[in-house]
Amino acid sequence: MRIWDIPPDRLCRNHLLGEHNELHAIWNIVTQDRKGYSNHPETKRWRGRLKVLFYVHEAIVREMLARGYHHKSPLDKKLAKGKRTQDEFVDPIERQVELLKQKGCSCDV
Repeated sequence: MRIWDIPPDRLCRNHLLGEHNELHAIWNIVTQDRKGYSNHPETKRWRGRLKVLFYVHEAIVREMLARGYHHKSPLDKKLAKGKRTQDEFVDPIERQVELLKQKGCSCDV
C-alpha cells in the first residue's frame, strides 16, 4: 500500500492506476473508519490530511484523463478536511525515487 509523493505525470501506467486504487482504499478506510489496513503506516499518515489526499486524487485524475482513461469514482469533497499539505512520509521522496528506479518500470524518475 503506497501513495507516492511524486507527481502523477512521472508515474508509469501501472503505478498511476495502482496509486489511484490505493488512494481510494485509504480514503475509505479513513472516512468510513474501516479496520483493514487502518494501522498501516501509509494509511496513518493520511489521517487528518484528507484535504491534501483529495487534491492528490484530483491530480491523479487529471493525469488519467490526459492519458485517455475514463474516471468514474469521484471523492466526496465534503469529507476533505484537515491539513492542506502532506508533511509526513513513510519514505523520504529521494528514497521513493530510488524505489521506483529499482522497479525497472517506465516511471520518469
